[in-house]
Amino acid sequence: MSTRRQFVITGVCLALAPQLVWAAAGEGERELVLTNTHTNETVKAVYKNSAGFIEEECLKLDRVLRDHRSGEQFTMDRALYDQLADLARDADCHAHFEIISGFRSPASNEMLRKKGGGGVAEKSLHMEGRAIDVRLKGCPCERLRDLALAAKRGGVGFYPSSDFVHIDTGRVRTWAGR
Repeated sequence: MSTRRQFVITGVCLALAPQLVWAAAGEGERELVLTNTHTNETVKAVYKNSAGFIEEECLKLDRVLRDHRSGEQFTMDRALYDQLADLARDADCHAHFEIISGFRSPASNEMLRKKGGGGVAEKSLHMEGRAIDVRLKGCPCERLRDLALAAKRGGVGFYPSSDFVHIDTGRVRTWAGR
């Protein structure tokens, strides 16, 4: 084989190497188990594979994350699902989350704001399907908060008295609630 041909083949192999490694090791299938603490519904969904998001499975997750007060459902930001799966991986836990709050309708959000107790923003990302309040089974909320902060993928709020972590896909910021 000529040196030029070897050079070209080597170049092609090097160019394709990241894709080949990804395909072999791959992200593979990504799964979440979500339990809504208000409705007691649990959904287990393989929401993503090497081809991307699996819309039918994402809709199952969206359904369990609906506003439990009004029944309104919303298309959640798919990046939230990846954030949750990655946090579970980083915590070395099965990706089983208890959902305190997912999507929140504007009416529910306003009712909670007026009710007081703090922690409910007027322009909450919950109303845009970009925020979720969770606990991860088998992982203390302090550790979940620390992992989310280290990931720097959005806002992270910690509510120790209610024992949950708020995670969103907004700008990177942090706060502590009650």
